[in-house]
Amino acid sequence: METKKLALNNISLMIICLGFIIGSIIMSIPLYYGFLAGIVLTVAVLVKNGYGLNDLVKTIFTAVYEIKNLIIVILFIGATTSIWMASGVVPTIMYYGFSYMEGVNFLFAAFLIMVTVSLFMGTAIGTMSTVGISLSGIGMGLGIPQSVVVGMLVSGAFIADKISPLSGLINLLMTTTGKSYKDIFKTMIVTLIPTIIIAAAVYYIIGLSYTTGDYDKLILYREAIAEGFNTSPYLLILPVIILGLSIAGLNSIITFSIGVGVGSVLSILFQGSNIKTIIMSILFGYKGNTPSAELNKLLVSGGMVSMIEAILMVIGAIVLVQLFEKGNILLPIMEKLVNGINTKVTLVRRTGLLSTLLTVATCDQTAGIILPTKILKNKYEELDLDLAVLTRTISDTGIIVAPLMPWNINSFLIKPIMGITAAQYAPFAVLCFICPVVSVTMSYMLYRKK
Repeated sequence: METKKLALNNISLMIICLGFIIGSIIMSIPLYYGFLAGIVLTVAVLVKNGYGLNDLVKTIFTAVYEIKNLIIVILFIGATTSIWMASGVVPTIMYYGFSYMEGVNFLFAAFLIMVTVSLFMGTAIGTMSTVGISLSGIGMGLGIPQSVVVGMLVSGAFIADKISPLSGLINLLMTTTGKSYKDIFKTMIVTLIPTIIIAAAVYYIIGLSYTTGDYDKLILYREAIAEGFNTSPYLLILPVIILGLSIAGLNSIITFSIGVGVGSVLSILFQGSNIKTIIMSILFGYKGNTPSAELNKLLVSGGMVSMIEAILMVIGAIVLVQLFEKGNILLPIMEKLVNGINTKVTLVRRTGLLSTLLTVATCDQTAGIILPTKILKNKYEELDLDLAVLTRTISDTGIIVAPLMPWNINSFLIKPIMGITAAQYAPFAVLCFICPVVSVTMSYMLYRKK
């Protein structure tokens, strides 16, 4: 009876905390206020249940300390978007893109480009803050609504988190399940191929409406870029370096550091920038200065300062999750969700549900990986189902739906990069919707008789 009461209290606490976050979105106030309210309430509840306040404060500081590298990476993402603008890399890609994309189905082509690049980079947010910025400028220059463009970019970029061997999430999956990349890749390809084909087809159909753009405007944009920047194919050395370092598996902080350094040098050599201008761009952002006021609106980035709000929200999300784990709030709820599993189809579906709910509730994909694995690993072995199926199901559900949630860490980071919220781009991030559906459908086809 006491356990049942505790589980009920846990559910109520999680719902209230999520209500604080959603309330912040509805009232258009910074999300970190919602997380702060949730943290205060959770601490109060845990103290009432016998946890020491000093111990909980220590948990909070430990949680923040453990994500110090993530905070540094987030700041570098803000710096990278600015340096790609200031150095002329983004304008150069747009300059050539406006020529090569004439008459081409941009949404279809850009989606395939993002899928390919994200696989090699191994980071969805890294892909969004580099190649994504350039493709976003081209797409909006072609007259495609920003929400459609960003939704497409998110779909392509998050293939990295789903299956790239360089992804931290995939490596976490391999560690928790004890499976090799070769094992999980063979299993994941079963749902990956139809997911990409369906998403590409959707973007091809949507893109047909935008293949006859205003080419006179594109010519004006090209002329404005030529006047405002010194464009050169040599500037593409920066994307090549970033991609090469990512493929080599170099640490993200080192990769971004080198990227910012090379970008600064290119800014001096090609755009005549000085050290002060570069530092100001990195810290406070960059604004385009071409003859076209309309184009200048596309050439904007917020720099490191623009990422501070995102950092506060990330800290809030991580601290709240750590407090949930400290108080053993999540595990009892999750265990109730896995009762009554006796078939492989039910097991796969329940895995997807569990991983998705954890990603939604905890604002992060990590809990959606670790807890389902911890709870369901024995059940997979009991029903003689390969643990590679567990990794595939989690990557198809809990990992891939993350950017759809306005309160998710990934959404926090996309907003300052792309300038719009998850609520605006989510309806067009079709791959993130399709993937869970394909996963459930394939589970029925593969295991319905087992």
